[in-house]
Amino acid sequence: MRRALGIVETLGFSTAVAAMDAASKAADVNLIGMDRVIGVEKAVGVSIHFEGEVAAVQAAVDAAVEAGNRVGRVVSYKVIPRPHEELDKILDLLSKNIKSVE
Repeated sequence: MRRALGIVETLGFSTAVAAMDAASKAADVNLIGMDRVIGVEKAVGVSIHFEGEVAAVQAAVDAAVEAGNRVGRVVSYKVIPRPHEELDKILDLLSKNIKSVE
């Protein structure tokens, strides 16, 4: 069964950390990536990526958005149920990126 992908984009690193913490506590999801983007609305943007079952990813993204907006600002978010198989290549790269940091 193909898993879902959740993406939450925030302004600021502390906002992203709060969002990741809430998402991880809210549902059984795996953090598969985090990217920093310089220059998003003249601030540091952080994009975090989760994978898991569709309902779990939706719950995690909802929790991340709520927590992120309490601390700072969530710019955008999306849950993609059963992403296209070509995205699996990207998900694998993101997963390897996180594992190399651990």
